Amino acid sequence: MPVAYVGAMGSRRTCAERADRLRAEGVTEQELDWLHAPIGLDIDARTPEETAVAIAAEIIAARGGGSRMPLRSVTTAIHDPRVPRLRYP
Repeated sequence: MPVAYVGAMGSRRTCAERADRLRAEGVTEQELDWLHAPIGLDIDARTPEETAVAIAAEIIAARGGGSRMPLRSVTTAIHDPRVPRLRYP
């Protein structure tokens, strides 16, 4: 299906097993590349609320194509109008 973002939770082992099952069903490597699994950015989330923030952060980063670096480490403009941004409906 033409979707903007697909993510799945789970341990690395669970995600690897899921990918194997999807391959067995005929899902291609290119299609698997669209799957964000395990979902979320590495922010050392410990609570359900922190996990939700990590997931939301990855969705936002995937949508906008940001560098995913701390802003203090980035020397370019924070909001560069010349950079095309993917917009979801």
